[in-house]
Amino acid sequence: MVALRDRDILYIGIDGGGSKCRASVIDAGNQVLGTGVSGPANPLHGYEQTIDSILGSATLALADAGLPPETMGELVAGVGLAGVNMPRLYEQMEAWGHPFKKMYLTTDQHTACLGAHQGNDGAVIIAGTGSCGYCWVDGRSLLLGGHGFPHGDKGSGAWMGMEAIKYLLMALDGLAEDSRLKGELLKALDASDANEVFEKIGGKSSSHYARMAVPVIECAESGDPVAVAIVRDGAAYISDLADKLLEQKPPRLSMIGGLAPRLRPWLAPHVVERLTEPREPPEMGCMYFAQQSLAREAGEALGTTGKTGTAGKTDSNALLS
Repeated sequence: MVALRDRDILYIGIDGGGSKCRASVIDAGNQVLGTGVSGPANPLHGYEQTIDSILGSATLALADAGLPPETMGELVAGVGLAGVNMPRLYEQMEAWGHPFKKMYLTTDQHTACLGAHQGNDGAVIIAGTGSCGYCWVDGRSLLLGGHGFPHGDKGSGAWMGMEAIKYLLMALDGLAEDSRLKGELLKALDASDANEVFEKIGGKSSSHYARMAVPVIECAESGDPVAVAIVRDGAAYISDLADKLLEQKPPRLSMIGGLAPRLRPWLAPHVVERLTEPREPPEMGCMYFAQQSLAREAGEALGTTGKTGTAGKTDSNALLS
């Protein structure tokens, strides 16, 4: 068991998206003690599922850290969720009677940015199941894209999967050229005709479509013209996002998400030149958000103001006693 000193502050960073929810228990020295992963946590697609995933990942993280379940009530939680850029969903989640000592809620874009730049200013392109661009500079945010599947998220895994399925159905009807991609998609779906394809994909989630991005990328890398056209179109959009973010003059720009490494070679060269490796994962960004929020509250309680970042050392213990 991990021994806790009386004045230690334990944080939990919870990063929730459309595919999974990842939580890490972190001590006051920013050391990760344990991590847990559970199911989807986007309240747009289900409030109860989101709550279950947050609690599930937190419980697993505590167990991984060797801490008893009752430690949940001692945690200061930073929670970054997909979907809470919508005011209705933010208010719904903010009103949740959570089990933590304190909970600070923000968007997953903001916490991903904080993680990529260790709590400091910067910009991120997120390219995973969904896609968006986000910038945080001098206390001002800019969100581009992130409008959700199927209406937006161009360049994402789900978007590539959807474009691939559109092509496949047309090819099966004889209205589009045959290609290697057609065969790979049929193999991935274990289907042989349009009816079987639709049976496999009809009404499925964005994460299901995102799985189809793997054969698209692989076929594009082998030179298949249909797949190349899809990937180039998505990469051009991501490059445009980067250009708009760079207009804000962020000190750093990173690209994160499961699709990021495979998409990077397809981006505009001048964008690739500006990319820097993300320093830490999104759940650490959630922790930085909790630290900064707690320090800001402590400063307000003491009647002081000012910009608090990861280096801000305002004593927050008074707020937790």
